[in-house]
Amino acid sequence: MTRPPLETIGTDRRTFMCGAVGTAATLLGAAAHAQVAPGVRPRVLPPATRFDAVKQVDAGDLNIGYVDLGPRTGRPVLLLHGWPYDIHAFAEVGLLLAAQGYRVLVPHLRGYGTTVLRSSEAVRNGQQAALAADGIAFMDALGIKQAIVAGFDWGARTADIMAVLWPQRCTALVSVSGYLIGSQAANAKPLPPKAELQWWYQFYFATERGRAGYAANTDAFNRLIWETASPKWQFDDATYNRSAASFVNPDHVAIVIHNYRWRLGLVDGEKKYDDVEARLAAGPPVKVPSITMEGDANGAPHPPAEAYRSKFAGPYEHRLISGGIGHNLPQEAPQAFAKAVLDVARLG
Repeated sequence: MTRPPLETIGTDRRTFMCGAVGTAATLLGAAAHAQVAPGVRPRVLPPATRFDAVKQVDAGDLNIGYVDLGPRTGRPVLLLHGWPYDIHAFAEVGLLLAAQGYRVLVPHLRGYGTTVLRSSEAVRNGQQAALAADGIAFMDALGIKQAIVAGFDWGARTADIMAVLWPQRCTALVSVSGYLIGSQAANAKPLPPKAELQWWYQFYFATERGRAGYAANTDAFNRLIWETASPKWQFDDATYNRSAASFVNPDHVAIVIHNYRWRLGLVDGEKKYDDVEARLAAGPPVKVPSITMEGDANGAPHPPAEAYRSKFAGPYEHRLISGGIGHNLPQEAPQAFAKAVLDVARLG
């Protein structure tokens, strides 16, 4: 297998001051060459970046909370977060892209923030097809015909699936850790012991003790994941607490537990997604222009870039982001992530 081309980009952790387009352009340019040593204190976000103006829209099974930045006539970009994170992972990225004239849409995934299921009878479903369907329903609700889709963790998987199943709606893709589409059959295969160890929380969640433990200790549990997934990111309490507020959601625990149990085949998904899951289980390639990214200090389970290169059949680049960058790449390296979105728009 041919090794994918790598573009190593250092990151700048200096305090970001939002403002004019010129400032955004300077920061994006700096992302191409800046390098800092691990251990630098984190930036403190100014009030304007805290995503306080959350809107709501009915979309499919959900009432979705989201942030809408930039001109409404701008090219749409859909930014998707993962677990256990929230929309604040894209606070700086959103401002950078909005300053470049993009319309930036950042929804809370199901089970996070102000996004809730509209029916009390609905299944608290965390399977991958459901989250991708949410993304398309969200675009439909806002009248967005096409968008660049970008994300990390659950959000990267969701963006990957959207790009595969609805390429006419997703013009380009930015995906941290590459191709994350999976299947219950593939997940049933055992991994080497060291790889299995990285998934300790998945096995914990498979037990009733794990469900009860996560429900009782959500805040401490998720902070531990932040620390282990991004071992060199010295985030402060305020940064974590802004996102932790999104875990106080009536559906959060149920959806997280279902997500990980579904992956292992311990619970069923919804019948309406059976055909979609069958298509995804075949590992279909991504054909839209794509940039995949990885932090050089990602402590979460993730595949090597070589393992998924063949899954990208269209224009493609892979970028390794240096400077002690962990799993939450958009929040730890916002300039590099925003630059990837701008670049993928021109890649095709």
